[in-house]
Amino acid sequence: MTADTLSRARRIVVKTGSALIAEAGAPRRAWLAALAADIAALRQRGKEVILVSSGAVALGKAALGAPYQARLEQKQAAAAIGQPRLMAALADAFAPHGLPVGQALLTPGDTENRRRWLNARATLETLLEAGVVPVINENDTVATEEIRYGDNDRLAARVAQMMGADMLILLSDIDGLYTADPRSHPQAEHIPFLEALTPAHDAMASGANAGAGVGSGGMATKLAAARIAHAAGCSTVITLGTRDRPLGALEAGERATLIAAKTTPASARAAWLEGHLKPEGEITIDDGAARALEKGASLLAVGVRGVTGQFERGAAVAVRDTSGRLLAKGVTAYGAEDIRRIAGRRTEEAEALLGYKGRPAVIHRDDMVRL
Repeated sequence: MTADTLSRARRIVVKTGSALIAEAGAPRRAWLAALAADIAALRQRGKEVILVSSGAVALGKAALGAPYQARLEQKQAAAAIGQPRLMAALADAFAPHGLPVGQALLTPGDTENRRRWLNARATLETLLEAGVVPVINENDTVATEEIRYGDNDRLAARVAQMMGADMLILLSDIDGLYTADPRSHPQAEHIPFLEALTPAHDAMASGANAGAGVGSGGMATKLAAARIAHAAGCSTVITLGTRDRPLGALEAGERATLIAAKTTPASARAAWLEGHLKPEGEITIDDGAARALEKGASLLAVGVRGVTGQFERGAAVAVRDTSGRLLAKGVTAYGAEDIRRIAGRRTEEAEALLGYKGRPAVIHRDDMVRL
């Protein structure tokens, strides 16, 4: 069942932890090469893959010299040293497949704030369109305890949500969820498939992998990530990452836990847009634009006839026709004043009017729900 879900997925987020990336302060190059081969194979079948990778702190802390005590400033310094080492190791792993890698360091504001969310998503979309494998990590060098994800499982789930991924694969030190921690309860039973998560499943989850000494998550954080992904219409797979070619093993039917989403990312996003965005302003459009929206098109400036209210880029707005009928709700790529400047104009005219090159659409179809 997991292999079938993977074969149908178009966009996949793969998360790997520090214990898989680093050993004794050095990259696990043979394992990284195998993972890169797996991702290259998925790419050859037309799938888009985003890699969320821990490991910067694990690769950088030895260079600090003094005994490492995991204080915040030491973690940040280690991350600053280790992040370029991580990217260099990944670049080497993907080079034989002709795949460039691109780095994106995120903090919670990049996936929670609508304006920064738009910027982050546009950057990652551009990388994917260019055939680059985006490699994402938390920006540990600047993030504080109060403004950080805390673990890359949650970060990976937020990225999957932001990017409309079909599948989130969490590579772990265990091959899925069990009724109890199998390391201390040998009779625990493996759970291969779930359609929903309950408090009973949380009780089954174990804590962090204390034996590895480098990770920050455990099964509990993976279930928390799966909940985020599930709400976004993204299925989650928890599987053993220590296998050689872990993604290939997953396709071959090796044991894993699949937490299947009940809806698609597009449907989940439409429900979120419809039910949770309170409009900060309104955009009035002409009949031609209204017909285009009904067919699933984005809203272009040429179809805009008026703007009501003051709002910034990334605001939630209502879209109405000239009779006042509510047609859609969406997230804007421009602020109110800029939309007024380019209203009724063609896309190619916008740059001269605004003084900068903006987005092709005022509201992209992926950021809009039609009512």
